[in-house]
Amino acid sequence: MKGGVGFAAPGDYVYFKSQVPLHKIPIGSKQWRYYDFGPKLVSPLICIPGTAGSADVYYKQIMALSIKGYRVISIDVPRVWNHHEWIQAFEKFLDAIDLHHIHIYGTSLGGFLAQIFAEHRPRRVRSLILSNTYLETRTFSSAMPWAPVVGWTPAFLLKRYVLTGIRAGPHEPFIADSVDFVVSQVETLSRDDLASRLTLTVDSAVVGPLRLSDALITIMDTNDYCAIPQQLKDEVGERYPGARRADLKSGGDFPFLSRPDEVNLHLQIHLRRVGVEARPDLVPGVSKNVGSETHSIEDGREVDAYLSRDEEGSSSIEIKDVDDDPSKDDDDDAESEGNLGDPSKNDKKEDEYDPPKDEKDDDDDDLDNDPDDDEELGDPEGPSKTDDREDSDDSPNESGGSNEGPSTNNEEESGENPGKKEEAGSSSHSNTEDRQEVDRHSEEKEPTTEASAGTTNSKSCSISCQQNAMLLLDQALKQSQMFRELTRVRLVSCFLLRVFMLWISDGSVCT
Repeated sequence: MKGGVGFAAPGDYVYFKSQVPLHKIPIGSKQWRYYDFGPKLVSPLICIPGTAGSADVYYKQIMALSIKGYRVISIDVPRVWNHHEWIQAFEKFLDAIDLHHIHIYGTSLGGFLAQIFAEHRPRRVRSLILSNTYLETRTFSSAMPWAPVVGWTPAFLLKRYVLTGIRAGPHEPFIADSVDFVVSQVETLSRDDLASRLTLTVDSAVVGPLRLSDALITIMDTNDYCAIPQQLKDEVGERYPGARRADLKSGGDFPFLSRPDEVNLHLQIHLRRVGVEARPDLVPGVSKNVGSETHSIEDGREVDAYLSRDEEGSSSIEIKDVDDDPSKDDDDDAESEGNLGDPSKNDKKEDEYDPPKDEKDDDDDDLDNDPDDDEELGDPEGPSKTDDREDSDDSPNESGGSNEGPSTNNEEESGENPGKKEEAGSSSHSNTEDRQEVDRHSEEKEPTTEASAGTTNSKSCSISCQQNAMLLLDQALKQSQMFRELTRVRLVSCFLLRVFMLWISDGSVCT
């Protein structure tokens, strides 16, 4: 079983401790420790833990219900030694914090103490939620014959006895985490606290008839393994036949930690049934429509809600708007609509497109260096001369060389064309040869590059292997040296011990 020294507190518990204050008040000779969180105008739900619990074990209920507008109070059972003392001490505690009517959620021993208080102070208890509890203590007193001396028992024996009632496992992850958390809480309890709770467990007492209606009682039990015998849990169900049943398929001894979502849901249903109205509007920063920690709203905003304690210790929700400025979006929409309505603006924008300077330079270079483009474009002096050249070239072929040219200029141009064509052809041929040669050089360089990369990788691998081998060799040498030194020390110590034993056997010590 985990817990204690090696236990790491859950992150949500650490956050809870940083947000919710722990109250400590002395009332008479009793010291009360409790958490009180939520709107003060709402009738509170008081949580009473079992033998192995503390006020901290209900931190998940405090965080979940307080943000929804409920007031939750979680208490530590003070050092009382019988049930009559418990009734008086709890009543004084309620008077001290100015509470007259309450709703109680009790688990195990806490459920038994809640029934005892409701039996003797029926006007103060409005409803009960009982979880894995019982009606009488005879079964536990018979299983603990050393009960009369529990007040003188050492703390480690009391803790061991309390922890033996918790199943060691194996558990599913959530139940295992709940067990670890409760074990860590047991480690924080003093000897007097444990002795007091064990005394209440074995003190002879039986819950009598309650004036509270069964409709105001909810029984929340787990159907898997539990430290409370099933027979005792069945007696509770038979005593309150009209109570609402909220059975949990699993959860172990601590469903409020292992199944917090289900337990919180049943707690909310019970409080609504008995007339407790949640007041989220009294929680600073929470609107009436907010019902969970993360909400999606139709206007496109995402609201992230989380708990943060203000100066008064109440919870609040901060809202983050992740959208951009809506007025900006409206301006963009209006501008796009105006452009759609006036197509000339769009055409103007398309006509005014001016490519970057780099793109222009690249295009010019391509036109100058590409011989194919030179052949297509011809003489850069103008398109008319190019057309004349094409006409002059075609006319001799069609006429068979018998017709005369139309003008002297055309004959001169036709005479100049073969030379230009020959120059273009020779330049294109030379450019093609240059390109082939460059490709051939590049193909020759690629294997060389790959070979050099492979050589570099092999060298780096060999260097790393040599370094690892040197490190291993150094470690082996160090270990061998240590082994030799230890062997030498052992031999010397054995020799000295042998001499000392011989010296004693000779009787020289006595002399």
